[in-house]
Formats: sequence, C-alpha cells, structure tokens
Amino acid sequence: MRLAAIRLNGADTLAVAGRGEDGTGRVRIVPPDSGLPTAVTSPDDVAWLAVAWPDLPEADAAELRFLPPVRAPQKIVAIGLNYAEHAAEGGLDVPKEPVVFAKFPSSLAAHGDVVEWDPAVTSQVDYEAELAVVIGTKARRVSERDALDHVLGYTCLNDVSARDLQRDDGQWVRAKSLDTFCPMGPWLVTADEIPDPQALTVRCRVSGEVRQEAGTADMIFPVRALIARLSRAFTLRPGDVIATGTPPGVGAASTPPRLLRDGDVMEVEIDGIGTLRNVCRERTAP
Repeated sequence: MRLAAIRLNGADTLAVAGRGEDGTGRVRIVPPDSGLPTAVTSPDDVAWLAVAWPDLPEADAAELRFLPPVRAPQKIVAIGLNYAEHAAEGGLDVPKEPVVFAKFPSSLAAHGDVVEWDPAVTSQVDYEAELAVVIGTKARRVSERDALDHVLGYTCLNDVSARDLQRDDGQWVRAKSLDTFCPMGPWLVTADEIPDPQALTVRCRVSGEVRQEAGTADMIFPVRALIARLSRAFTLRPGDVIATGTPPGVGAASTPPRLLRDGDVMEVEIDGIGTLRNVCRERTAP
C-alpha cells in the first residue's frame, strides 16, 4: 500500500493507493471526517486503511497537494558516507561505523514544494538522493535479524546540503537543516511491499540530467544494520526517519563542481517507491 499525507479543503488527511498502483493516476482519499486515520504512524493504522480502501472516494493524484509523508517526526537521523564510492569521491576513508548526524524536523518539505536558500547564507547548495526508512514500532536494542520488523515503510528523501556551511562548521547539522532542506515523499510505501530494501535503485536528476544512480545493495551499512546500531544508542520511535546515505555523483564532487542554481529542478527517484520533485530558488531574506 502507498500512503501520502495531503491537504484537502484546508484539512490534513491521507491519499491511499493500493497494491500494484504507482500513485500517479486515480487514488483513494480518506475523508477527514470519516473516523479513519488521517495520519499514519503505526501498522495498526495501515491495517484499518487496507480494510476501508475499496470504499474510499477517488481523486486524481495530479491534483493533490502533498505534505511530507511523516508530519512530525521526533527524529530525522541521517547517515553520511554510506556508499563507498561517495566516500571516495570526497577523498574520505570508508567508515568503520555509521557516520550519524541529525537533520532538524523544521527542515522538512513536501513533494512539489520549493527548496530555497538565501545566497547571503550559503552559495554552495547540493543535492543528495536517499532512501528514507520510517519507523513503525518502538525499537530499542534490536537485533539485525529483527530490525526490519520495526519498519513502517520507505520513501524518497533529498538530503539537501550547504557545502560551504558544512566545511566551515566542521560538523553538518546547520548545513543540512536549513528550512526546506529535507524534502520527502510523495508516497510512503509500506514495508510489506518492499521485502528487501537492499534491492532498490536510487537516482537523482537535476533539470532532466541523471547525476546519481546506484543500487541500495551498495550501502556499506544496510538498513538492518543501521536500525540495530542506532537502536543501541537511542530509542527509535514510530514516525522517526532514517536517511540512509547518498550514492556517488553529488555536485560538489564534480570537476568543476556542479552545484544547484536558481530554477533547477531536482528529482529523486527510487524504483518501486516513486519520484520526489522540487524546484530550487534563491531568495534573499527580507
């Protein structure tokens, strides 16, 4: 099942696409006053919607106003350098343990939203296409064997990054957490439809040109290992997001660098999940 958070007539609710549907045609809408879940944070919510889905009213997906598929995550845990070739293109060693940092939830943006930055704050903005994991049940000190049992679903994420801030700060949180720098969506695909998250292809296009393309099998630390390692450090709760790292091909590593410009269109596509699209804008703060 595919689930999307949407805004309908001023109310937040869900769009639902059934098994085998890609979410680009006719989809079902949860009426805000139906008594059904209008946000999904647990497998129980998914079960309710699966039963109700055939009787829900339809709408055209192209006319929907999408919201981030996870509305208020407590944590967005991001992983750096999780593809060996991405580490190499930056001149860095392959990490022996996951490189963990945070993106603030205030950086969330939706499919179709504008990703914007003030050129007085940063002049070196880059894209990073990633598979995002959304936690569905509490995970604390879980084993790799059981780790995927705690996943609600998967979605597309763009870890937009201010490379000059990343370099100057010596750590990554500010560079990765500017407003709008975490687009997600449009669809959350439930875990039952993706039995192996290491069998996907992630790609990024910038204004139609493919810049990144790799299989998630190339991750240094697969999803199972990430959940197990992270859950030893802190509790993962329903709605928490793990951004699993980006493959090679980022703009900063090109010669010369190919960083984002005003008007560029970024598309993060993951086979079996969908395409996240955002336009870039430079906007001077008032």
